[in-house]
Amino acid sequence: MINTPQDKKEISKKLKERAIFEGFSLSGIASIPGSSRLKLRTNALDRWLSNNHHGEMKWMEAEKRKNISLLLEGAKSVLSVGFNYVSSENDNTHKSLKIGKFGQGDDYHKVIYKKLKNIGKWVNLEIPDCKWKICVDTSPLLEKAWAEESGLGWIGKNSNLISKKNGSWITLGFMILTEDLIPDKPHESLCGKCDKCIEYCPTKAIVEPFVIQSNLCIAYHTIESREKNFPLKIEKNLNGWVAGCDICQDICPWNKSVPHNNTFENNPKKWIKNLDINSLSWDDKTWEENLKSSTLKRIKPWMWRRNIKANLRNQSINK
Repeated sequence: MINTPQDKKEISKKLKERAIFEGFSLSGIASIPGSSRLKLRTNALDRWLSNNHHGEMKWMEAEKRKNISLLLEGAKSVLSVGFNYVSSENDNTHKSLKIGKFGQGDDYHKVIYKKLKNIGKWVNLEIPDCKWKICVDTSPLLEKAWAEESGLGWIGKNSNLISKKNGSWITLGFMILTEDLIPDKPHESLCGKCDKCIEYCPTKAIVEPFVIQSNLCIAYHTIESREKNFPLKIEKNLNGWVAGCDICQDICPWNKSVPHNNTFENNPKKWIKNLDINSLSWDDKTWEENLKSSTLKRIKPWMWRRNIKANLRNQSINK
């Protein structure tokens, strides 16, 4: 039982330290319902949805995404964590077929969930009366807004969360708690006048600062779109991308000196290192076996073939 302000301050500090101990690079706390910026972010989500910028991603329309209190009765605080997924081995510079850095290692949903589950066990011992719920990006949560509210970083013009230390090479996780904890200060935006992510996007998917039009985004088409063929504008700008796209992150000044996190979870899968034109001969069973512990199993075998073939057509035209 937390009885005094000093107890609350101490347990809040210990909770964030526990997150770092479990392997997260960033941790912070926000109070529920949060500051006025959460309302602004929710309104921005509504505008994005009303413009159909989410394409086929219908799960983004879930009403619970706009009200974190609906995810856990009695919710008072949220612990936000960031996991640095950039490794010294996942560079795409000289590859003809490229995969986004986020997807080269183990399934980050499982990695983050396991670490948060360990934190939950710690909470059960330290705050026995506290109920908690784990959320990753498959949960209906306004995740980047809550990470910003918790002081982890700020939402950049490419809509990614950016931190001073880890840039945008982070995946996010959350633990909603029924305990009233000491919140961190929401992070201020540090993008300034920089527009490099907007300038360098080959398909102009960042239609205005902070707004991504999904049907112009290479990552969206290679991962989410179930269409049999890519629009011509997408195909001619693939430049090797078969799963995701890191262009707007690679160009970001905040990503130039991010420390590598060379843990076993981030080691690129062997099949990813070996991905080439011969991968077109892999049957569905081979693909499914390769994708078993990968974030990229969302991309079905037929989609991998579509993505690879589109790149090969594009590369032959540009020779």
